[in-house]
Amino acid sequence: MQDYQTTLKSRVTLSGVGVHSGKPVTVQFGPADADTGIVFHCLGAETADNEIRALVSEVGGTDLSTILGDPTKHHVATVEHLMATVFALGIDNLSIDIDGSEVPILDGSSAMFVEAFDQAGIEVLQAKRRYIRILKPVRIESGASWAEFRPYEGTRFEVEIDFESPAIGRQFFAADLSAEMFRSEVSRARTFGFMKDVERLWAAGYALGSSLENSVVIGDDHRIINMEGLRYPDEFVRHKVLDAMGDLALAGARFIGCFRSYRGGHRLNATALRSLLSDPSAFEIVEARRRERGRSAELTAVNAPVHAPWML
Repeated sequence: MQDYQTTLKSRVTLSGVGVHSGKPVTVQFGPADADTGIVFHCLGAETADNEIRALVSEVGGTDLSTILGDPTKHHVATVEHLMATVFALGIDNLSIDIDGSEVPILDGSSAMFVEAFDQAGIEVLQAKRRYIRILKPVRIESGASWAEFRPYEGTRFEVEIDFESPAIGRQFFAADLSAEMFRSEVSRARTFGFMKDVERLWAAGYALGSSLENSVVIGDDHRIINMEGLRYPDEFVRHKVLDAMGDLALAGARFIGCFRSYRGGHRLNATALRSLLSDPSAFEIVEARRRERGRSAELTAVNAPVHAPWML
């Protein structure tokens, strides 16, 4: 466990298009002070208050992507791939300037965010990092779908999907989270969709920036259309893991526990996180403290301030 909070050492910029809006967008990431959290600054917003904090309390929509802010006013959509990278690489504080209303889709995965943050470098700050430790199971169900948090010594994801399409079928992925695992096993998994849904999505104003350059597309014959093929044999479930990481990053702190889901999605992830944080008996706030020189740290419960970022 990392003892201290982190931020970026320098600024770094990425440009691309929004997968749903199809509009060009540039996003710049910069260092932020300890206890700032992850904060978006919406450039060109009509109001003076252009800040949106990356917290589940700010989630304004979960249809096809996770949206922070009011979708009818200034907001930032499709934050999940970026937030998964922040979560997995252990970046606690970040100032993000964005000149559009949607994070660029880039290649449909988190790989280019990883590269950008590696280029900027990560700086360790002098403030203690706090974690959300799961104390008891918290489970929600929605039809055949379900998600739950369970106590676990570490941060673990166990995600299962089940699609009728034989191109996907039933897939399961489980792993303890580390930056190394994320880089090699999850970060390159791309978003995916079905060709049969394209016209319906276009008519509804979605997927206007989607292409074979940023999405895995399954044709009407249940074959992968992309010439590249798949990056992982089970890329579909790995992308669902990536999405879950991004959605749960909106707790405002890394959690210590196991997150499990079956046939999940953005709405289920957000609902599960809200359910956890609304039950004070289900978690505690802890930080690492060294017991003796040269020995590993132990996690100690602390009193969280009333303005803590994970509070709803």
